[in-house]
Amino acid sequence: MSYAELTHAELTALKESLEREYACHCAKELALNMARGKPASAQLELSLPLLNAVDASSDLFAEDGTDCRNYGVMDGILEAKQLMASIMDHDPKNVCVFGNSSLNIMYDLVSHGFLHGYLGEKPWRELTGVSWLCPVPGYDRHFAITELFGIKMIPVRMNENGPDMDEVEALVRENDTIKGIWCVPQYSNPGGVTYSDETVARLASMPCAARDFRIFWDNAYCVHHLYDSRQAHVADIAEACEGAGNPNRYFKFASTSKVTFPGAGIAAVAASEENIAEIKKRVSIQTVGYDKLNQLRHVRFLKDAQGVSEHMRRHAEIIRPKFELVARMLEEGLSGTGCASWSNPDGGYFVSFDGLPNTAKRTVALAKGAGVTMTGAGATWPYKEDPEDSNIRIAPTLPPLEELEQAMEVFVCCVKLAAVESLLA
Repeated sequence: MSYAELTHAELTALKESLEREYACHCAKELALNMARGKPASAQLELSLPLLNAVDASSDLFAEDGTDCRNYGVMDGILEAKQLMASIMDHDPKNVCVFGNSSLNIMYDLVSHGFLHGYLGEKPWRELTGVSWLCPVPGYDRHFAITELFGIKMIPVRMNENGPDMDEVEALVRENDTIKGIWCVPQYSNPGGVTYSDETVARLASMPCAARDFRIFWDNAYCVHHLYDSRQAHVADIAEACEGAGNPNRYFKFASTSKVTFPGAGIAAVAASEENIAEIKKRVSIQTVGYDKLNQLRHVRFLKDAQGVSEHMRRHAEIIRPKFELVARMLEEGLSGTGCASWSNPDGGYFVSFDGLPNTAKRTVALAKGAGVTMTGAGATWPYKEDPEDSNIRIAPTLPPLEELEQAMEVFVCCVKLAAVESLLA
């Protein structure tokens, strides 16, 4: 029977049993962390040879003769452009390779729209109110950027095909204050959804009241498959926008943050020829050059798209058992209770979990009390305000399997206890 079908007396007895179980977990004095999607140490060790790909005895010149030790080449060396273009499905000439963080590039492009405007359009700072579409549940660091600039964030519900396009189209058709949308189109954060071809086509072709509307296409997990036999592939937003007569509508982003070393990878943006020209003009003032030695190092280590694919298979071998453990423990612990649902992604870094309404904050607090730190409840919504207080992002990758199993035992207990408390209330 589901918890909702139990009598008050049965729920009270269940609560007492769960409280005893919870006390046992607290007595273990655990200190486990599943707060962010960090690679495990074993994953980081896969990229240690990267550190030897370029050393003091290496040829430090790019293929075109550029001395990678010196100033210049603000948009990335050619071979780094080719490498990133191969995983972004883009023409290398319209790819810029910068520093270690794609999030930094996104921040700069939002800042550019706010301060200067895109391709001759009025800067957003001169407008009365600017808005942004935020598919939910979504990525908290995306939301933090738009919140910092005081941009009004409008939640749009995700479904199995991506954001609810009926809602998106209705919003952008009449409202010229809406200047963009955050998208994680493949293995979305946190739901693991891959946008359908129809969703991509509708995003590219929809009428927008704002001529400077931009799709921020954060393809963070484009090579992060868990299974060779179930590799998702998202349609190319660039091709769709060009075909729809809106070639400047998108910015595509990717990085090697979870491919090699977070904080020491390379990141890229791909866009139309006009957008790239504007980006290059700004960057030529913003910096005298990014780390070309790191770009060279990555090319010599990863080599090409096939090299990236082989490297990511080794990543998958490490993290796939963790996702399978999470799925098994959620199924065994919560199936039939009627108090939870969750995603079963084929790639990416997260599992999206939904408990009963008004239980997510309580669940996370209970887990923390038992020594398990989760991503804060509400983080997957703009302003950290989940209206149903139900969604929790589970990040399985960092802990070793044994610790992950302990953490999931605690989590399942906390979900049940929070659900029973809510039903009794």
